[in-house]
Amino acid sequence: MGRARYLVYFQYVGTDFNGVAAVKGAQRAVGVQNYLEEAAERLNSVEPVRFILSSRTDAGVHALSNAAHLDVQRRLDKPPFSPETLARVLNTHLRHPAIRVLQAFRVPSDFHARYAATSRIYLYRLVTGCNGPHQLPVFERNLCWALRAGNLDVAAMQEAAQHLLGTHDFSAFQSAGSPTPSSIRTLHHISVSPGVASPFVLFQESRRLQFWTLEFESQSFLYRQVRRMTAVLVAVGLGALKPAQVKEILESRDPLGKHQARIAPARGLFLKSVIYGGLGHGHSGKR
Repeated sequence: MGRARYLVYFQYVGTDFNGVAAVKGAQRAVGVQNYLEEAAERLNSVEPVRFILSSRTDAGVHALSNAAHLDVQRRLDKPPFSPETLARVLNTHLRHPAIRVLQAFRVPSDFHARYAATSRIYLYRLVTGCNGPHQLPVFERNLCWALRAGNLDVAAMQEAAQHLLGTHDFSAFQSAGSPTPSSIRTLHHISVSPGVASPFVLFQESRRLQFWTLEFESQSFLYRQVRRMTAVLVAVGLGALKPAQVKEILESRDPLGKHQARIAPARGLFLKSVIYGGLGHGHSGKR
């Protein structure tokens, strides 16, 4: 029967992890991939199972739906696992409660989770009306960026966001010194909108706290690009920058400028979905 390749969608709360990628060696830090591959040992593959990630996320960043491909080679007298069985075995043996396998699919042997992705969508959660972490529900503290502001100029943020749409050299929004063959990316979609009222906010607090969601879509992003764009858009919302200055920052191609060097906290960022054109999978995450 030989080797079978699978595409697996999975989610995690990133608070406890040093990012999604596996951490090698004897360090105390650990990645989501470490737990996934440990669970995959129970598949008893002839060759060790390795998760090839579609998208890397930093320490503290979450994923509603990330993806990876993996190969499982059973002994010759045994047929390949069904996708449902594969997902069930992984979930049964995952040793961290903040990780869950959503779904698995059989894919061709030449499928690559990273290079086959046609789009990735990230969202960033903000909250206003909060003077400090003590005023935020404990359930939300690692899932959003609490701004010490009563409100945001959302119209100005939306105007500023339009300067980032399309194909540009995003050098100004990548971490300085990041190795990349090209800093040109195409941002297909960007939005700033009121967030859904959190079910974890008590009724008496709901008039004070307002959640906001920023959403970004591109085939790929530069290292920390989304968190840097978010920080600049928040600066616009707080009145520290004018919308037109975002275009100037973009055109400067300078990652070390006063405003573009700021990075939004990891805790508010979520990888919402990874989309593969034509596969029609349930967790591809189309809007």
